[in-house]
Amino acid sequence: MLATILGVIGGVLRLSKNWIVRKLMAVYVEGFRNVPLLLWIVAIYALMTEGTPQPRDFRVAEDGTAAASMIFDAFAITNRGVYIPAPVWGPNAVFLLAIFVLSIVGAFVYRSYAKKVLFDTGRLLPMVWPALLIAIVPTILMYFILGRPIGLDYPELGGFNFQGGTQISNPLTALWLALSLYTGAFITEIVRAGILSVSKGQSEASFALGMRPNRTMNLVILPQALRVIIPPMTSQYLNLSKNSSLAIAVGYPDVRATLGGITLNQTGRALECMLLLGLFYLGLSLIISFLMNIYNNSKKLQER
Repeated sequence: MLATILGVIGGVLRLSKNWIVRKLMAVYVEGFRNVPLLLWIVAIYALMTEGTPQPRDFRVAEDGTAAASMIFDAFAITNRGVYIPAPVWGPNAVFLLAIFVLSIVGAFVYRSYAKKVLFDTGRLLPMVWPALLIAIVPTILMYFILGRPIGLDYPELGGFNFQGGTQISNPLTALWLALSLYTGAFITEIVRAGILSVSKGQSEASFALGMRPNRTMNLVILPQALRVIIPPMTSQYLNLSKNSSLAIAVGYPDVRATLGGITLNQTGRALECMLLLGLFYLGLSLIISFLMNIYNNSKKLQER
């Protein structure tokens, strides 16, 4: 998800008229795309373990000061991991989650309805703020009506480490950031190429009709660019899923480290373990390809 967001934003900013923004995006793309992913994983992991404070540095000294402080008194970044608040589920938490899911679905339904009205009648309905209200307001109201069924357990320093909350290990953080930034650099170029594939006359015509640049991008440029963007983006998602096997470099116990490492060492059946590992990645790749093909078919030109 983060790789896609970075790619879409970066692809649009790569075409910005602002020279500084355009060059900063170029530095990001060239820096991450031309350096091996393994080096980025190791570099980010080293930064997380050697450039962050120890848990004891968060302890308040006798003079009332601490060498390190938590972010908003809720998040702690240490050399042992990132500690974040953990949800505490109450009796009506499942019902509240159902309301939230239905609200998200309702927001997408409204956006589809607004687009249908636009294409059928030419009447432009607001899309952003009504969708946000539909997605957020019902959940907030039900949260208080149900008596706040979901709480937060904040991490607190106790003994030699933090207690409570949820710990996100540094290997997982390094893998997530490196994969997202690395794949996002490639998606940035894919999005830029897709936007450039759309004739400039399309945007000029929309501007002549009085459309604002953001609506021109959302309603005119991107729908046409998606037909060029989706196929190579599918390949990037496949690469991302397979590149996750590099997690073994920083000791994260993914399927490569467990099935191809622990299981292999305990059973001694190398051929069977490698076959199962290959079948796992094959199945994962086929699922990603299947879902992306469905999305691609929904965006293709409708022939009569």
